[in-house]
Amino acid sequence: MRYAYALKRVEELLPLVGEDMPVQDPVALELAIMSDYVIAYEKEHFPMDKPTVAQLIQLSLEENDMTQKELAARIGVSTSRINDFVSGRAEPSLKVARLLCSVLGIAPALMLG
Repeated sequence: MRYAYALKRVEELLPLVGEDMPVQDPVALELAIMSDYVIAYEKEHFPMDKPTVAQLIQLSLEENDMTQKELAARIGVSTSRINDFVSGRAEPSLKVARLLCSVLGIAPALMLG
């Protein structure tokens, strides 16, 4: 019940808080408190598995509106090699992983696990 209330309150407060609002504003403070509660609850009750390297690459390709062929050309490997990474048949070397992170905007900590 508290979670449902906090989630509803976050949805109500989000449109009211702008970037120019001081963090000390009561509405901004309430949003921060409710958001923290929702995040803590969800971490405990709805844990998410860490994405695989294949999932990271596929999601990043979609987010960057890039094809496997385009990615392959940018990092200097074959398209079939990128497909191996995306399908999970192979994992990139450290050198290729660094290039993937750079080109796709993936945090290295996520890639290296």
